[in-house]
Parts: sequence; structure tokens; C-alpha cells
Amino acid sequence: MKRFNIKFAILALCTSFLFVQCADDDDNGNVIEQISCTDGIQNGDEEGVDCGGTACEPCVGNIDFSGTYTQVDIMGRPGVNTVFSGSNDVKNDFNNSLVTERAAFQPIFEATLELYHDVYATSLGIPTEDLDYETNILNLDAPTFTTVLAQFDALQVAPNAPTTYFDGTNVLTGRNLGDDVIDISLTLMFGGTTGTRFDGNNGTPQLTSDGIGVGDRDLTLGFPYMEPALTN
Repeated sequence: MKRFNIKFAILALCTSFLFVQCADDDDNGNVIEQISCTDGIQNGDEEGVDCGGTACEPCVGNIDFSGTYTQVDIMGRPGVNTVFSGSNDVKNDFNNSLVTERAAFQPIFEATLELYHDVYATSLGIPTEDLDYETNILNLDAPTFTTVLAQFDALQVAPNAPTTYFDGTNVLTGRNLGDDVIDISLTLMFGGTTGTRFDGNNGTPQLTSDGIGVGDRDLTLGFPYMEPALTN
């Protein structure tokens, strides 16, 4: 019984490490080696340290771009396609579209934008025509605003202005990591000409913010910069 326990302990110790080499009992040179793509060692058939080969991600600079690839997502401006597509089929079609094809989605985006306002009007028990989308703080009416959303779902670079989603003056010239993209997008959707149409004041619902401030995101963390969920 004692001999069995000792052998069992040795076996457990060997198999508890991801990349430790363990010789067998007769010391005849046989080695048990478990390959890992996170062990900081180039082993197995890796082409570099923890990259390449049959098990690990391709090494940077050695990625094979041959073959046929399918574009699966655009999302230059987070939430645009998710919010305005209206259905999974439209969302997938938009994700697979080319820049020259995106104008076809503008009517769908506009209809969805107006539908959000209709749903709120219905919840208040008022006619839907009494609560249409209102030209936003950028002076964009519904057709123009949804054209911008549909055709320009990309991250721009502003060579002669700050690159920002909104800094109080410059709008949609690009995006910084800390920009509150969702709040800005909601303000453009529901804020009206002043940006405060449905901001939670004067008996209105809070539709211009998701309630998550810049300080609620720790940008020193790795992508997607998510902190632990709050618990009660």
C-alpha cells in the first residue's frame, strides 16, 4: 500500500505541470511532454515561442493569407449594425457587404430609427406621428443621419482635426479608445436638436445614455476592457 501511494504521488506531480518533462520509473530516457501554447517555450512543432505549428496561433509575420476569406463583421462604429439592422439576416448581410453596397441599407436603418420612437409613443399611449425622430444636434434629419450610419461604418482619421467621436466640438472625425461611443450615438438618436430631448429630465425617460461612464471602464485592462460584474 505504501509503495502504491508513493508512485501515485509521483504520477500526480508529473501530470500537474503543463510543460514539465517527467522520466519514467526505469530511467530509460522516455519522456512525457505536454505541449502548451502559453508556456513561453518553443516546443512541439511550434514555429516560434507559443506560435505556429498545428496547435498554436500563427506567428506574427508568418500568417498565411492564401485561400478565400469571408468578411464577418464591420462594426467600425460599435452598435450601429446591431441597433439599426432590425434582424439577424440584415445584420449578416450588412457585415458581408462592401462599402459600395451599403447605401442599400439606409432605408432599413431609417425605418428602424423611426420604429424606436414609435414604440416609445405607443408605451405613452399617444399617436406615433406625435413622436417622430427629431433632427439631431448635428443638424442631421433622419434620412441624412441614417445615410451616415449605413455608408460610413468605419473609423476615420482626421488629418487636420482631433481624431475623436465627440470632444464637445469635433464630431465623428474618428475615435479614441476612451470615447463614450454609445452615449454619443444614443444622444444623436434620441437627443433631438438640443441633445436633451429624452435625457431623463422633465418627466422624460433616459434614452441618451447607457448609464456607464468613462470612469466605469478600466482601459488598462486587456480587450474588451471589462471589469468584474457588480454584484448585490
